[in-house]
Amino acid sequence: MPRPGFEVQNKMAAVERLEEIQRTTLEKNTPRYAAVMMLIYPVNDIAHFVLIERMESKGAHSGQIAFPGGRKEPEDIDDSMTAIRETHEEVGIVPELQEIITAGTPIYIPPSNYMVAPFLAFAKAELQFIPQPSEVKSILEVPLHELMDANNIQEHILSTSYATNITVPCYKLQNHIVWGATAMMLAEFKTMLEEGLSL
Repeated sequence: MPRPGFEVQNKMAAVERLEEIQRTTLEKNTPRYAAVMMLIYPVNDIAHFVLIERMESKGAHSGQIAFPGGRKEPEDIDDSMTAIRETHEEVGIVPELQEIITAGTPIYIPPSNYMVAPFLAFAKAELQFIPQPSEVKSILEVPLHELMDANNIQEHILSTSYATNITVPCYKLQNHIVWGATAMMLAEFKTMLEEGLSL
């Protein structure tokens, strides 16, 4: 699959100057590396994907809706192994059930100084999730058609590390607001899936 890249991701960015902010922050810092997984799987023959609600903490992404994933560790031979390992740790899905389809475009997240590599994967079997108690507050099983429905692209007023009370683009999925880097990665995967279905 071709990667639509930052141009598509940027449509769901929380601030217009994100590309400039990313560039200037990267010039000042050496980023840490992480990877996340959009894992698609069947529920009663209907395609779903999993998101997590993060625990409240002092971190930059406290309480947000996100993909399973996390920091790259020395034993990870590449970014895909990070995504697979972290998905296993955070939601309990063993590596053998995660079949990677493709990689998305890595995205730099200035507030946490992470360069995040997203991956799209598929599981042929229905899944039973086991949330990691220290990091995952709840698990969201989202029907894929909710993401594909243009009516679920909305705007929401919130405060970010860049600005206060700004209107940001977001997805409303399972009655949760999904914005920021996760929304940007979803936008790219949504485009990839739409283009794949049109072939």
